[in-house]
Amino acid sequence: MAGKSKKKTTLNSRQQRHLRGLAHHLPVKATVGKEGITGQVLQSLNEVIDANELVKIKLQENFPHDRKEGGALLAAETGTALVQVIGRMVVLYRGNPDLPADKRVELPR
Repeated sequence: MAGKSKKKTTLNSRQQRHLRGLAHHLPVKATVGKEGITGQVLQSLNEVIDANELVKIKLQENFPHDRKEGGALLAAETGTALVQVIGRMVVLYRGNPDLPADKRVELPR
């Protein structure tokens, strides 16, 4: 899992738009609070991302960083693509070829 966190996922604008649409109806899978981005938070996020590919994360009001900065930090630390920051919600994506085909997110080209 540590190797996955160093590899950066990139998306084009069409893929980002597609993922934003899919994420609209997703429930929040994780929250990050006053402790900020700790090793335990990153480990939990990596597990959730590996299981779901596309995740919605809520940044609590007491999160120690600006929301856009926090989204960028989460994306950088987990090796995901930052799809969207809207309000205190952050949407991240990282493909996982080990998931069954019916659970994978299909990206447009």
